[in-house]
Amino acid sequence: MVNMKAVLFDNDGTLVDTAELLLKTFRYATRTVLNREFTDEQLMRGVGIPLARQMYDFTDDAAEAEELLRVYRAYNKTIHDDMISVFPGIPELLDSLGRAGVRLGVVTSKRHDVCQHGLEICGIADRFEFVIGSDDCSEHKPQPGPVLYGCELLGIDPSEAVYVGDSPYDILAGRSAGAQTLGVTWGVFSRQQIAEAAEPTFWADTAADAACVLGVS
Repeated sequence: MVNMKAVLFDNDGTLVDTAELLLKTFRYATRTVLNREFTDEQLMRGVGIPLARQMYDFTDDAAEAEELLRVYRAYNKTIHDDMISVFPGIPELLDSLGRAGVRLGVVTSKRHDVCQHGLEICGIADRFEFVIGSDDCSEHKPQPGPVLYGCELLGIDPSEAVYVGDSPYDILAGRSAGAQTLGVTWGVFSRQQIAEAAEPTFWADTAADAACVLGVS
């Protein structure tokens, strides 16, 4: 059984299915600003780090990157609410963890207000004690700062936490912080893509698998 007092979750690709939303928004922004086509892999490879940094995957020009960010956010806002959903089994997993007395938080590279809004739409916002967004911490994944901040808010040692995420950046951040890590394969990145960057402590292919790993099935 995992030795833990808390579980911290990534948002996009872990709790909430936003893959098609992100892909559609990236495609719109890059076509509109750069008049260029990128593959799906190119558009999605930076998911998991702050959005402003992702724009430099498409251009080296600061002005273009800023315009990409502006267009992305404006367009995303118009389609966001109709294109997100909670992954199957996540509400049940969160409820089981809560009943077991495990404390829960969200650590994401998304802005705090956008993440909070999405969690509310998906009906799971009330399961968490806090959300740490990209605008809440000076350090960002794959650096350990956001995970360390989450543990600080909970008053626990990082070794007593499990950080759950679907991207290499999540696993790197959790490991660097000294937390246990759970890599999930239902999000944007494949098991191979995650493992090539950092091997997590545990793996889960479904929310039911995660419940077994975390000892609440």
